[in-house]
Amino acid sequence: MSYTILDSIKHSDQKSLIEEMALDVLIGFSQSEKRLSSKYFYDDKGSEIFSKIMESEDYYPTRSEFEIFENNQEKISSFFHDQDDINIIELGAGDGKKTKVLLRYFLEQNRSFDYHPIDISEQAIIDLTASLNKELPKLNVHGVVGQYFPSLNWINNNKHGRNFIFFLGSNIGNFDLPQARVFLRTLWSCLNDGDLVLIGFDLKKDINKLLWAYNDRGGLTAEFNINLLRRLNRDLGANFKVENFQHFGTYNPLKGSMESYLISLDDQTVEIEALKKSFNFKAFEPIHLEYSYKYLPKDIQGLANDTGFKIMDNLFDSNKYFVDSVWSVVKN
Repeated sequence: MSYTILDSIKHSDQKSLIEEMALDVLIGFSQSEKRLSSKYFYDDKGSEIFSKIMESEDYYPTRSEFEIFENNQEKISSFFHDQDDINIIELGAGDGKKTKVLLRYFLEQNRSFDYHPIDISEQAIIDLTASLNKELPKLNVHGVVGQYFPSLNWINNNKHGRNFIFFLGSNIGNFDLPQARVFLRTLWSCLNDGDLVLIGFDLKKDINKLLWAYNDRGGLTAEFNINLLRRLNRDLGANFKVENFQHFGTYNPLKGSMESYLISLDDQTVEIEALKKSFNFKAFEPIHLEYSYKYLPKDIQGLANDTGFKIMDNLFDSNKYFVDSVWSVVKN
């Protein structure tokens, strides 16, 4: 069990990372409608909270994807049945709980493969490799700490064989349609003809089901979002009083997406030391944090067509809340 921290991460001093975050905050808070980038959710604490969200009874995507994997292990394995030296690469691996269902099956079938989890959180990779060492000691695993596409390029330059990319959960839903096209086309450019991609898409469904998932009764989603303010306090020297903000999740039927906000509960001023600047928040003014777009099957087909992929199969859960779509890279 091992992992690599990319040079671009390892040798970037903390100052440059803080400067990037500070610039994003300056841009987001200087707009008439304030916003924060969701990419800053996943520090070590954020990753820990999100693992708990995935286990909550209100958050259906995790259960739906578990069901898909448990019912389709043989089918997913069959997509690379005639191949040796497979690289199973997971983007944003987190704790890897769902993926372990498939990894265990592939090992039982004596498939030849290596597992490469990618995550921006070093602690997430450390914890995942440790748990895999304990639960699946025969697994060949090499984690990569870094951003998705530099990590993919590193794997391509250092490993041989066909790639099978996992992009699970509803992570693709964090992009609007133009952004999703750019992301998927960039992914396509990092891969080889015939490589495979398994992408999780959260489907459009009863709106009440969506609302419960993003406003869980245990308050985990609220804590996940509030943690972003704590990170700004820690990393940028901000003085947010987190008790003065409330999480709010709602569905936008015009965009077809869930939206997450933090609402200022009072008139307040927040100082950010890294920016040498203060920002005023009016009572009940929102900070936009995240979109989570939902899909119809025809939307998924359109994305594949537009970005250079061919859909091999769509694997649904029994409620049709969620689909894992298996795509092949087409370059010839």
